[in-house]
Amino acid sequence: MAKPEFIIVKTGQAVAEARTDGRDFEDWFIAGLGPDRFEYRIVRVDRHEELPQIESAKSPAAVLITGSPAMVSHRLDWSERTAAWLADAHAAGWPMLGVCYGHQLLAHALGGQVGPNPAGRNMGRVRVQFSDDQDQLTGSFLPAAEFNVSHVETVLQPPRGARVIASADHDAFHALHFGGRSWGVQFHPEFDRAIMQAYIEARADVLREEGQNPKALHHGLGDNADGERLLRRFARIAAI
Repeated sequence: MAKPEFIIVKTGQAVAEARTDGRDFEDWFIAGLGPDRFEYRIVRVDRHEELPQIESAKSPAAVLITGSPAMVSHRLDWSERTAAWLADAHAAGWPMLGVCYGHQLLAHALGGQVGPNPAGRNMGRVRVQFSDDQDQLTGSFLPAAEFNVSHVETVLQPPRGARVIASADHDAFHALHFGGRSWGVQFHPEFDRAIMQAYIEARADVLREEGQNPKALHHGLGDNADGERLLRRFARIAAI
């Protein structure tokens, strides 16, 4: 029996320090979702690869939008085209999960506001407070869980109709339910400890310039059990 298709919208590459074994965002997500669960289709929108026509395409099991070194507020051509496509996919009822840049891009696509975080860069391990025990994706994480983050921009204003389902000290809109089966999370559920450490090392000089302590951020890292749980949960939602 053919496996259902799962589209990973790849919006950029991880830092080189995290890709020393040849793996990148899509590989980390596939490992968490289940390598044998879906037929994965990777679309490099940042390299202008074409997304499927929604009107004529068979509905995929789900769509996941990755993180990126790009900034949503820069309104790059490929990013804006992807945002328009995401708005149509959401209207069509396709299950979607946006992560970091993907979270922000979904919010932007649906009418929200994205820009530089007034609190500045957020990197390392954060405690995320969840607020909706009935949410299909995140309800089991109440009252809080820990995740890895690396971002400069954030959702400043959610789209109309979106529900805030999690917040963190740096980000009031850390996770959103956009309606239907569409969610966005600012944290990186695919980042294990080694990946997060590689990101901190890659940004060590910038972090010091900003008054942050890379060694302290290293010491604060933990395992990625909560991230793995969230990806498995989204895989189950996609399979419904």
